[in-house]
Amino acid sequence: MKHCLVVDDSAVIRKVARRILESMDFLIAEAQDGREALDCCTAHMPDAILLDWNMPQMDGYEFLKALRVMHDGKKPKVVFCTTENDLAAIARAMHAGADEYIMKPFDKEILASKFQQVGLA
Repeated sequence: MKHCLVVDDSAVIRKVARRILESMDFLIAEAQDGREALDCCTAHMPDAILLDWNMPQMDGYEFLKALRVMHDGKKPKVVFCTTENDLAAIARAMHAGADEYIMKPFDKEILASKFQQVGLA
């Protein structure tokens, strides 16, 4: 079973993502910001990360840059999940190592499609 880390400061988004991803046979861990997510990755590097952009403590972009230099940090497929629709910001995230992105709000169909595109479903 594949392991996915859901990183979002919204408990509601984490809960919705958890339900969808568990229905897709993923084991789920959660983090509410980038620093907590780095701790999770140090303890157990996931196969996938669903990552919010705007969070306190450490945002998704800073987390992604830190993740990609960690041991095995290039392993997880990272899907940004954001309300950020600025093309320059999205391009910057992709350049930093994101594999794909989705816009909030999302549903199971959208999430499954993006995970399939990056080879996770």
